[in-house]
Amino acid sequence: MSKKKDLLVIGNGMVGHKFIENMVLGGFLREWNITTFCEEPRLAYDRVNLSAFFSGKSADDLSMVKPGLYEEAGINVHLGDKAVSIDRRRKAVTSAKGKTVYYDKLILATGSYPFVPPIKGKDAKGCFVYRTIEDLEGMAAHAKSSKVGTVIGGGLLGLEAANALKNMGLEVHVVEFAPRLMALQVDEAGGAILRRKIESLGVQVHTNTSTQEIVAEHGRVARMLFADQTDLATDMIVFSAGIRPRDELARACELAVGNRGGVVINDRCQTSDPDIYAIGECASYNNQLYGLVAPGYHMAKVAADALTGGKDTFAGFDMSTKLKLMGVDVASFGDAFAAQPGASVVSFMSATSNVYKKLVVSADGKHLLGGILVGDASNYSQLLQLVQNKIVLPPNPEDLIVTPRDGAKPAGFGVEALPDTATICSCLNVTKGAICSAICDDKHVTLAGIKGHTKAGTGCGSCTTLITDILKKELKKAGVAVTNYLCEHFNYSRQELYHLVRVHSVKTFDDLIAQHGKGKGCEICKPAVASILASTWNEHILDKKHLPLQDTNDRFMANVQRDGTYSVVPRVAAGEITPDQLIAIGQVAKKYSLYSKITGGQRVDLFGARLEQLPDIWRELIAAGFESGHAYGKSLRTVKSCVGSTWCRYGVQDSVGFAVAVENRYKGLRSPHKLKSAVSGCARECAEAQSKDFGIIATEKGYNLYLCGNGGMKPQHAQLFAADLDEATLIKYLDRFLMFYIRTADRLQRTATWFNNLEGGMDYLRQVIIEDSLGICEELEKEMAHLIATYECEWKAAVSDPDKLKQFRPFVNAGEPDRSIVFVNERAQHRPAAWKEKSTVVEEMI
Repeated sequence: MSKKKDLLVIGNGMVGHKFIENMVLGGFLREWNITTFCEEPRLAYDRVNLSAFFSGKSADDLSMVKPGLYEEAGINVHLGDKAVSIDRRRKAVTSAKGKTVYYDKLILATGSYPFVPPIKGKDAKGCFVYRTIEDLEGMAAHAKSSKVGTVIGGGLLGLEAANALKNMGLEVHVVEFAPRLMALQVDEAGGAILRRKIESLGVQVHTNTSTQEIVAEHGRVARMLFADQTDLATDMIVFSAGIRPRDELARACELAVGNRGGVVINDRCQTSDPDIYAIGECASYNNQLYGLVAPGYHMAKVAADALTGGKDTFAGFDMSTKLKLMGVDVASFGDAFAAQPGASVVSFMSATSNVYKKLVVSADGKHLLGGILVGDASNYSQLLQLVQNKIVLPPNPEDLIVTPRDGAKPAGFGVEALPDTATICSCLNVTKGAICSAICDDKHVTLAGIKGHTKAGTGCGSCTTLITDILKKELKKAGVAVTNYLCEHFNYSRQELYHLVRVHSVKTFDDLIAQHGKGKGCEICKPAVASILASTWNEHILDKKHLPLQDTNDRFMANVQRDGTYSVVPRVAAGEITPDQLIAIGQVAKKYSLYSKITGGQRVDLFGARLEQLPDIWRELIAAGFESGHAYGKSLRTVKSCVGSTWCRYGVQDSVGFAVAVENRYKGLRSPHKLKSAVSGCARECAEAQSKDFGIIATEKGYNLYLCGNGGMKPQHAQLFAADLDEATLIKYLDRFLMFYIRTADRLQRTATWFNNLEGGMDYLRQVIIEDSLGICEELEKEMAHLIATYECEWKAAVSDPDKLKQFRPFVNAGEPDRSIVFVNERAQHRPAAWKEKSTVVEEMI
């Protein structure tokens, strides 16, 4: 066997890791020993989504390296060690810690560094760059003692940094030297719309502004002085004025460097030394630098291919981008600024909806050359495909950005018009043909299956909509029906069933399926219809006609646990509880030997209740003034709160009082999925309102309302809906929002997912809720008023009804408790016994 060759990779960022991953997954380690220097204290992480760190993501969550991947592949990693010199004659690299590693081939993946303008005072305490997790940790620590944060730079990374400061509860300013935000991506008209949308979110924008000096007082940043003699008081500054390639190693060992910096490479990613390759942001091809991850990934693939006998090449890369900055869609693609001779422009701008769309068309009018989208980038993927595949335009190109009055789709516009060679996922270079091939395999007929098989959509994610469209078209072509029907028993969506129930005053499942369905129903449609009936007519879920529809938790109005016992969660509105109520909960827990736990929603959860104990437990809790907490239902769970102005010196409004009012208004409200809320008394956001389905944050003038966030497996921040609202207006908007969601969401669809699928996003929601664009707000308010007026505590009604109590028996033919329920003492309480621990009891029962 021939001896393995030594391959050294300098840099373990996103692109460096992608190169190593290509080598590992390609099975090329039989030929190569791979070593990598990683300057940071951790392996590669997702720098594109770095701002998610402020939304609760940890460094582990952002990691791109699967646990054990490097170890199992035998990759030798020098973590927290920087390569400082390259000896090309000896083929050796020396590190900051004095290690010397020899190579046969060398990959430079050193990336870039943030450019910090030469401003006097730039090193003052409180000045940061926005590049690494360590940078973000420093920002978060400094923000705790700050009120105002400023970003120098209004480009892509600048707006990301501004969003991060905003999420930390700071007053945010963006200072940009150019006359508009994102000057490299959008034109003057697009920049004006973008600025308007960003400022509507509470960020103050300063364009045409040059910073001359940063002034420190008492050892930290205090204010900024501008060239026009004005100044700005600030506690914190983040530099985001662009990036520069890290080419210092290449310069020192005399590799060729481009006019604008960056290591010069050929179409095989080779540098002027044939044994050294450069990939990513440190590389310069045809005197162009690439600051996006997609071209870096392609370079990584080409370099791996070159080292293993392939013929792939790098011939430049389309720098088209689609982004969501602070909830604002921005896209730029192709020749966005009409640089080609004879190019003409078709544009659309709406000042009312803050949407700007621009298309650049070839001189002969046949082809799309590029464009800009701000505020609505929903058709970005389709438009980009027209550019990349040189598809002939329809007779009226404006139809591509303004929906024709007859609603018809423009000719040649759609995934069916794309050739199989069309690149759908630029990040991973996945074609339409590859996606269609995956769909032909029965195992990959879902979006998740396609992603897993082809990796398409796992990069920046902007191609997901297009992949979904291809999936639907291919399934339809194969004769597979693609519908939004609830299930086989109803040829209607949940939204359509909701309207049938309300319009025709349908009060029971039996009537609904007799009039509009078929068969006897299933585990999908029965709970869904039960929820629709509850959120329409608000009748008790244990009434005889509704009882068979309920799932286990609703059927027994308690959450079943893994050992067959149930949990009891009384409502504690806004987390406010009296000493007597605390004592009552303690007495109940002690009497029935219940495990007690404080929940994340500021309530007390009591675990281990046997089925027959539930009515007795609830009688005692009701006598103490408690109501059902609806922890078992697809309904409002909690409205969390901080202590607000009542006690806290930072509070600006009575967050507890308002949270109590909100929770009591919407308690028991049934919906397509569970609902969570919170009210924070100031911008410090202790109640975590921006991670809720609807969150309320106090301001000096009233309250800001945030909508459609959630935690869980896929956390998503809520977006600002309206600012500085008084309580009455906020409640009115909430009534409308909740009923609109209940009307239109799919089965088990959380508000965040519902919002992500909502055409027009937050602007559309504002039009519906505030401007009453659909003319339904009066109906929505009446529907909510009916639900509030007909509310009753479900457990209070149940314990006073002998018929409803009959089902709370462990055995139909015996009154004794279930002896298979066994507990084990642990930490001064108890837990369910494991199967092995139950063996003695099981033997006795046998």
